[in-house]
This record gives sequence, C-alpha cells and structure tokens, in this order.
Amino acid sequence: MRRIDEKLAKIAQGRYGPRDFILTFCKDADLVRGCSAAGRDENGRLRNAPAYRADMRRVIESDLADIVLSSLANAEIFSEEGIYARSNVTPAVRLTDNTDIWLVRGGRYAQVPAVPFRSSRLENVRPVANLGLYALSFYNDIDIDHATLRAYAEFRQIAASVGLRHFLRVADPPIPVDTGPEEYGAYLNDVLTRSLAGVASKERPLFVEVGYHGPRLMEELANWDPTRVIVGLTGCKEGTTRDCLERLAQGERYGARTASFSRLDFQCEDPVLMMRAMRRVVREGVSSREAVQAYHAELEVAGLPPNRPLQEDLELTVPLLSRNHSRAA
Repeated sequence: MRRIDEKLAKIAQGRYGPRDFILTFCKDADLVRGCSAAGRDENGRLRNAPAYRADMRRVIESDLADIVLSSLANAEIFSEEGIYARSNVTPAVRLTDNTDIWLVRGGRYAQVPAVPFRSSRLENVRPVANLGLYALSFYNDIDIDHATLRAYAEFRQIAASVGLRHFLRVADPPIPVDTGPEEYGAYLNDVLTRSLAGVASKERPLFVEVGYHGPRLMEELANWDPTRVIVGLTGCKEGTTRDCLERLAQGERYGARTASFSRLDFQCEDPVLMMRAMRRVVREGVSSREAVQAYHAELEVAGLPPNRPLQEDLELTVPLLSRNHSRAA
C-alpha cells in the first residue's frame, strides 16, 4: 500500500490530520506546451526534455509530493528506470489533453470551449501507472456539457475494465461562463455533485480537484458527502508566493484535503523549496506570511535569485484571498 492509499483511507474514515494532506506535483506541460514545456535556460534557449525530466527526478527524490503527474511518455521512461520502485511517491499519468490545454505558441485553442480528447490509450497507461488524472470543465451549455459527460462516462468504463484509478479535476474555464445571478462556484458545486451521483463506487474518482471560490463554497462542497467525495484544490494560477500559500491555507481550513502544484501554473523559483513551503503551511500550521519569509531565506541559501523582492512577495494581491485572510488566520 502506497502512502496516498493510507492517507485517503484516513480521510474517508473521518480521521484526517494535517500530515494526511495529499500534494500532487504536476509535470505534464509537455502535453500542454510541447517544446516550450521546460521553459528557458539562463541564455534564453528552450530547455529540452531531459532537463524537464531532471526537475521531476528532484521532486520524486525529495519525497515532498505524494503524487507526481506526468505524460505517458515520461511515465514510461521513469518506469523503465525504476525510480518509483525506490520511492513512496505514486506515479500518475494525465489521461486527458482536452483542447483548452493546447497552449502552443501561436495557438488559439483556449479561446473557445474545450473539446474532449485523450492522446493516451488506457491499456498503455496501466503497465506504468495505476492512477491517472481526468480533467474537464463545465460551461453551462447543454451541448458542450453533454459531450463532456458522455466522454467521461466512456472513459470510466474503459478505465474500470483495465483496472485504472483516477482523480478528477474540474477546472474553471478560461472563458466567461454565464450562470445568471448565481456565483460560478455555486453552479460548479451543484453540477459536479449532480454528475457524480449516478457513478458507481468502482468508477468513482479517488478525489476531486476544484478551484478555490472562497470559504463558504469550499466548505459546502467538502461537507456534502465527505466519505465519498474527497475535495482538493487545483493549482494556483495567479498572484504572489503569499497568494499561492494563503490559498492553500484557506482551502485546507475549509475542507480541501488535496492540492496540486505546477510550475506551468505558478512560476516559482524552485519546485522542491516551494513544496517544502506548502508542507509547512499545512503540516506545521505556519502562516502564509511566515512561510514566504522562510522560502526566501532558503532561496538565498541556495543561491537562487527571487522572482520578486521579499516585501512584494509578501503581499496578498488576489481580492478573494485578502478578504478572507482574517477568517483563516
């Protein structure tokens, strides 16, 4: 039994403690940006796939992540190397690359609603991982959402037949969604739980990731069916390091039991040091402010220049987070 199974069992049994929080490190940008996935080196040249995999190895060896998510291509390489056999980290494969994440240079795919798509055949995933990510979005459009849920139903049937588990990410769409007088987060809570109500236990996701829409809506979703719908956070996409860590602190306080982190979403200086800061916030109860200060101190020791000066990085710039900061402190 791997570490995530022990943690999930405790969460489902109502015995959650901060040490049971599940962190997923997402390194699947090759399915998103192609050659641009690894960013640029100090000379401005694009880093290559071996350099990209070197970052993944560092995170796996740090043992700070419970799950490391990658493309099937990289999962196959790590399976051949046997790196996960020497680790308690669980490998996971991104099982959907819907058109809204085709963020290639010059591409316009994310400007319109996502079309469901899977590059990886599930029977090819199962030999290298027994866990994968299925991602989708809701648009409050009957044709789009019907096609989305039909594709998800077909996926679940195949996944169950090959013995592949999954977690579900319900991402906020990159384009506006009209929900009338209701908040998008309230619409999301209803449409998500409605969509899972007809799913049998053997096909259900291990947990569900959603965006953070504030304390009330996070608590509402987390309390809906806590033994069967374990709720987590999608990756932070905006703001300072303080914003990223405050979002994590508030999410966990109001019921999130998992969180994803990706340098594709949040351009941190060092993923290992950033995940260490995230663990401090959840496991040790360190405030987001103190965690940012410790993170910058570690960057200095490592000789890594910060993306922002410390005082700037200590600011809460996302209104939702600053409004609810005192409640979560």
